Amino acid sequence: MLAGADEILQRVVAVLRKQDEKLLPFLDDIPAPLYVTDAEGVVTYFNKSCIAFTGRNPVAGKDRWCVTWKLYTNEGEFLPHDQCPMADAVRAKREIRGVIAVAERPDGTRVQFMPFPTPLFSKSGEFLGAINLLIDVTEKRQAGDLRSQAQRCRRLAGGCGDAVVATSLNRMATQYEIEASALDLMPQ
Repeated sequence: MLAGADEILQRVVAVLRKQDEKLLPFLDDIPAPLYVTDAEGVVTYFNKSCIAFTGRNPVAGKDRWCVTWKLYTNEGEFLPHDQCPMADAVRAKREIRGVIAVAERPDGTRVQFMPFPTPLFSKSGEFLGAINLLIDVTEKRQAGDLRSQAQRCRRLAGGCGDAVVATSLNRMATQYEIEASALDLMPQ
């Protein structure tokens, strides 16, 4: 899905540039959370995937900058909505890429994601607002963490002088690798 994010955004930009409200329901078919703001950062539209992703019903016309309940940096620092990547993109009128953030749902669960805030301009160059596509990377990150744990176990097993401990560490490493592979096979 990450490789196709920019392609999806190009298609969405083409739909939104037409400024035809009747086309918005077609955005519900996109299998990733996507929302649109006006030039002031007020959410004007969100697709059905946003509801499942955020664990809440965003409020078009009221929510600003973001559709999540709470937001954190990838390092765990609280991130006010007015400082999120979408707010930066709207203020600077430019796309933001390469950021990972953490959304907290009202039930307390968290999901790591990559936002793809992208400015929206009319054909004449007028700034209309922005689109944000949210790609869940939680499982990919978990798979990477499991692989790191497996490598650590294998290093410890290789340097351990106790055959019983080494066998146990190698079994743990194998289990971590199996779990990581299972996450890789899960549909996105």
